Amino acid sequence: MAALLDRSHSIAGPGFSRWLVPPAALCVHLCIGQAYAFSVFNKPLSQLLCTAQQNCVDLAKTPGAVAPVTGDWSIANIGWIFSIAIVFLGLSAAFAGKWVERAGPRMAMFVAALCFCGGLIISAGGAAWHQLWLIYLGYGVLGGCGLGIGYISPVSTLIKWFPDRPGLATGTAIMGFGGGALIGAPLAVGLMRYFSTPTSNGVAPTMLTMGIVYFIWMLVGSMIVRVPHVGWAPAGYVPPTSSAKLITTRNVLLEQALRTPQFYLLWLVLFLNVTAGIGVLGQASLMIQEMFGVTAVAAAGFVGLMSIFNMGGRIFWASMSDFMGRKTTYVIFFVLGVILYFLVPTFGSIHSVALFVVAFLIIISMYGGGFATIPAYLRDLYGTVNVGAIHGAVLTAWSAAGIAGPVLINYIRQYQLAHGVAKADAYSVTMYIMAALLVVGLICNLAIKAVDERHYLPATAAEAAG
Repeated sequence: MAALLDRSHSIAGPGFSRWLVPPAALCVHLCIGQAYAFSVFNKPLSQLLCTAQQNCVDLAKTPGAVAPVTGDWSIANIGWIFSIAIVFLGLSAAFAGKWVERAGPRMAMFVAALCFCGGLIISAGGAAWHQLWLIYLGYGVLGGCGLGIGYISPVSTLIKWFPDRPGLATGTAIMGFGGGALIGAPLAVGLMRYFSTPTSNGVAPTMLTMGIVYFIWMLVGSMIVRVPHVGWAPAGYVPPTSSAKLITTRNVLLEQALRTPQFYLLWLVLFLNVTAGIGVLGQASLMIQEMFGVTAVAAAGFVGLMSIFNMGGRIFWASMSDFMGRKTTYVIFFVLGVILYFLVPTFGSIHSVALFVVAFLIIISMYGGGFATIPAYLRDLYGTVNVGAIHGAVLTAWSAAGIAGPVLINYIRQYQLAHGVAKADAYSVTMYIMAALLVVGLICNLAIKAVDERHYLPATAAEAAG
């Protein structure tokens, strides 16, 4: 088995189509993208100790239909599961980045499947035995490591297969992560209903089943993926000769990349873009209800629409960046984002639900687009030899933003309400703060220049490293 997973056994043979690699990446990203749908477990996890009198079958059909019983976990404590997973996503992507480059995508995808799906299975045990620490360990720590390794595992390979369209290639895969919730949410809800009994709301068997199903699909992806042989290029491909769009034909190793100011500027670019987006993503349902008084059902439809734009924005903006250049694409993200965040309170004051929805759909498309465009941006600046490892290091910005964004939204809202501000107006200050963060991001992006000559590998060393 180890030999089959080895990088040397995944080198593409004659006639292999590079267009098989994006579907292989999607097999992994659509599975680990379930993380965006983990919130469907929050209420059921807080009602695991339901009794026959409460009827757990009813709870599975309508989570929250009755009050939790003594000993149930609080929503606040359950919320840490997702936060831990995102932190370990960033940490594992950073620390495993060089290993992923060395071991190859097949081995990395397989290890990601073991970690992520193993985390779901351990969490099933935590739900069955009512041990929250097991879910923290399973989905949070182990599953988070699977998220990080799985997220970066196909990136370097896709960029090597598509030197002519790196944005399109990475955008296609990362689109899968954004769209994983569209599969994961209804699958989890349907399974909980199927497995529910008068004394169980079906969470444990649902997690176990999803762990097994996702493992099979991720294994399929790992078997399909191939790496190109050294020196391969698509027919008719001409390497760029101009630095007008900051595209290099040379390579920088991770250790050298960490010594360049461009790395830290890009870290801030990603951090600020994600902080602004992830904060409103987590509060979108509550925000539209409090600002406009819409029903919970309508708010849920709005969240579903945002998921579609989050996914679509990844492929759209990443593909457009192949033509506009990565730096120009991020300028659009920040300038347009600043304008929209400033306008959101105005849309609320004039009670225009339509303008509010359009603004947030564009914002979320750029949030997703930022994730999908960053790997190609890194490739342009640092070359292909260590791009996966460098991408993993930059993703620590996601971990930091995953904490900063929700904290800003939640605590500022709480402060506003505590000082007598109406719920409909409690988000105005937050929107202005998010706009200010994007202005800082714009400055960081504009400051990015070509990497200094001293950081590049000599041509012979780059060939050996690749």
